[in-house]
Amino acid sequence: MAIFITGDTHGDFSRLLPAAFHEQRDLTKEDYLIICGDFGGVWDGGDAEQQWLDWLETRSFTTLFVSGNHENYDLLRNYPISQWHGGLVQAIRPSVLHLMRGQLYNICGKRIFTMGGASSHDIRDGILEPDNPDYERKLWQLNAAGALYRVNHRSWWKEELPGEDEYRTAREALDKTGWDLDYIITHCCPSSIQDTFSGGLFQRDALTDFLDEVRERCRFQYWFFGHYHENMVVEKEFVMLYNQIIRLK
Repeated sequence: MAIFITGDTHGDFSRLLPAAFHEQRDLTKEDYLIICGDFGGVWDGGDAEQQWLDWLETRSFTTLFVSGNHENYDLLRNYPISQWHGGLVQAIRPSVLHLMRGQLYNICGKRIFTMGGASSHDIRDGILEPDNPDYERKLWQLNAAGALYRVNHRSWWKEELPGEDEYRTAREALDKTGWDLDYIITHCCPSSIQDTFSGGLFQRDALTDFLDEVRERCRFQYWFFGHYHENMVVEKEFVMLYNQIIRLK
C-alpha cells in the first residue's frame, strides 16, 4: 500500500493521466492519492465534471481530497456521510472520497489528521450577491475593471472556513490521540508558517490561527498543504504542494 500527495487540482486532473503519473500502473484501490484542497471536481455538476469524476473512479488508485476555498459547498453537502478508516468521509464516487474536517484516519498504518478550508485570496473587490437588483451592472463594472471578486453561491461560499462545530470536532479527535500523529493534511497552513514564506503577504484568520495551535501542541512527522500554488518545503516538516506529486515513505 502506498500514499501519494499532490496540491490543488481545480478540476483539472491532467497530472493524473498515466503519461504523467506513471506509478499508477502498479497501484490498486488500496493505494491512495491525496489532494490538498481545491479539488474542484464538485463545482458545477455539469456533464464534463461528471465524466471526469467517472474517469477518476476508473483509476487503479483511490482518490482522496480535503476541501479548499474553491469548492461548491452547496453541491458538496448533498453527498452522504459515512465512516471510513476511522473518520468521516463523503463518497463522491466509490473510490473518490472527501476527507472531512477535523477527522483522524488510519491509512496504510499512518495516523492522518485532516482540516480542509482556507480564506480566498481573490476577493479583494468584494462578494457579489446574485439576487441584488444591481447585480448585472456591478458585474459589468467589475469585469471591465479587471477586479478580483467572487459571486456568492456561484464562485464563493462562506463555508470555505470551518464553523465552530468543526473546530470542536477537530479538538475532540486530537484529544483522543493525545495530539500525536504521523501526518497532517490541510489546504492552508498555520499563521506562523504562512508568515515565514510570505513575509506577511497573506492575512491570518481563525483557521490559520487554529492551525498554529495544532502546530504547537501536536507531535507529527510532516504537514502537507496546498493553497499557495507553489512547491516548497518550509522549516523541514511543512510541505507546500501545487502540481508536484510526492510519495510518502
